[in-house]
Amino acid sequence: QVQLVESGGGSVQTGGSLRLSCAASGRTLRSYTMGWFRQAPGKEREFATAISRSGGSTYYADSVKGRFTISRDNAKNTVYLQMDSLKPEDTAVYFCAASPVVASSVVATTRGAYAYWGQGTQVTVSS
Repeated sequence: QVQLVESGGGSVQTGGSLRLSCAASGRTLRSYTMGWFRQAPGKEREFATAISRSGGSTYYADSVKGRFTISRDNAKNTVYLQMDSLKPEDTAVYFCAASPVVASSVVATTRGAYAYWGQGTQVTVSS
């Protein structure tokens, strides 16, 4: 079992930045592909970004590419999401997730590939 806890959410204005963290316990994260998903009110949970076990490969949704950066520190058992140039449409609850499947462009973006999820952290971007 892996327990994931997100932190770092909050309220910012358009163009601002936030850094989310996802801390894991129970097992080492180095065995997992890690992803960030987000869910806006009234919408389905959607893929935002993911990173392979070693950190050598990253994947981004078109909507966040160039503005968000995912990274991981396996020694600290933590995954990060740096969010820059935030827009009101980025407002959502952000969820960290862990997948035991080796990352690929298909796996990383597939919600069903992730076995463990955090409770989410709210990000609100005001105009």
